[in-house]
Amino acid sequence: MANSTHTPAERAHRTIHAGGEWLAASSGATREILDPADAVAFAVVAEGDEKDTDLAVAAARRAFDAGDWPHTPVAERAALLRRVAGLLVRDREKLGLLESRDAGKTVEEGRVDIDCVTDAFRYFADLVAGEAPGRVVDAGSPEVHSVVVHEPVGVCAMITPWNYPLLQASWKIAPALAAGNTFVIKPSEITPMTTIALIDLLVEAGLPTGVANIVTGPGHTVGARLAEHPDVDLVSFTGGLTSGVKVAQAAAVTVKKVALELGGKNPNVVFADACATEEGFDTAVDQALNAAFMHSGQVCSAGGRLIVEESVRERFVAELARRAERIRLGRGTEEGVECGPLVSAQQRAKTEDYVVSALAEGAELRCGGKRPEPSPQRPESGYFYEPTVLDHCHREMRVVREEVFGPVLTVETFRTEDEAVALANDTEYGLAGAVWTADAGRARRVAGRLRHGTVWINDFHPYLPQAEWGGFGKSGVGRELGPAGLAEYRESKHVYQNLAPKPVRWFSG
Repeated sequence: MANSTHTPAERAHRTIHAGGEWLAASSGATREILDPADAVAFAVVAEGDEKDTDLAVAAARRAFDAGDWPHTPVAERAALLRRVAGLLVRDREKLGLLESRDAGKTVEEGRVDIDCVTDAFRYFADLVAGEAPGRVVDAGSPEVHSVVVHEPVGVCAMITPWNYPLLQASWKIAPALAAGNTFVIKPSEITPMTTIALIDLLVEAGLPTGVANIVTGPGHTVGARLAEHPDVDLVSFTGGLTSGVKVAQAAAVTVKKVALELGGKNPNVVFADACATEEGFDTAVDQALNAAFMHSGQVCSAGGRLIVEESVRERFVAELARRAERIRLGRGTEEGVECGPLVSAQQRAKTEDYVVSALAEGAELRCGGKRPEPSPQRPESGYFYEPTVLDHCHREMRVVREEVFGPVLTVETFRTEDEAVALANDTEYGLAGAVWTADAGRARRVAGRLRHGTVWINDFHPYLPQAEWGGFGKSGVGRELGPAGLAEYRESKHVYQNLAPKPVRWFSG
């Protein structure tokens, strides 16, 4: 069980959990965690390195090779996941507030995230509990019993991003535990707080010592070591393309299983017929706002590329910009705030650079494009940036081709269905996209032609735990959620049992 003898002050920097103990970094290094709404530190965590990572991996390896968890009956593993879900419900308000302070999102977004995390644990508990014990394979002989069974992969390394800290952690932890694995998780060094809290809940739920381990620290040390570590059997990474390539390269040396969920540059295609009625028009505009500006655009599936039919472009963009200007920016914990700050000064500077380059390349600024005026809800030290709409964009612009990860929406237009599909698919990413149309046949045709891992029709952003989440192109490798998400954390084994063995003469002698 976790060490609970430390006072809150002593525990403040003991955020590395290995072999059932909360530890400080071996080097003694720490990192302040800033609230992006005012850039003021509200927590201190351990700054782990390769030595701490090796310690955590060794604990996970022992727990897998010599512990009981991989052999725990499925019903008991499922019951533990359900207990975790119950604890998440109990701590919903506290965790939602912590997620808001850590990542900058509104507290309501934080609460919704906790609800989704709870759903993920419940879903994988039900999924694994309801599975058949194996698939019988006809060997063509009554004397042979042949069956494909599933076993845990082993030690799983999990590297999660800063934008949805606990949600992304749950998509990896819940199926890994359901399948019987042990793990080491490295949350983003700038938003680790709710993942640390989740480890406490796993321990409280009764997870055996050494099964769940966490190392707080930067990617270039902790993440790199996890990816290359010879005692890690699988690495699951969610984050940017550049880091994902490095993870894949490091993992290739030991030929371990790899799951990568990387960037996105997601099209939101709006046909004129979707706007033929006032209700349809209003819905499409509203969802375009949600697609682009939810969590300040810091979403891998954000619909940052509006591709709208030319005949309705001006009306659509004018209304979109009018509503975007009215989005209430501020500290996520404040009443009435609709959109929080960007996660860091670096992220805001990156967003500003994209807007400057777009305007230099000929884009028209319809709204936003600057830092907002300070207010009691928006401290000047916070990392706020106004929701921005850039019209008359084209495919050669950096802002159209590269992932911004900020509150920036670009507008392109089309005249024909073929042109709309070509624009939507003209990206090196392929994570998600949407099509808006009142024509059911067109909806199916266009959705079928879009080369994106998730395609929404007349909606944007919903996901279901039982559905699979993946992508094409440089958006990644592998799947999360759904049965395939569980399969990522398992090995398939063909068990062939000959019930009437006979001698085999391979050689004449």
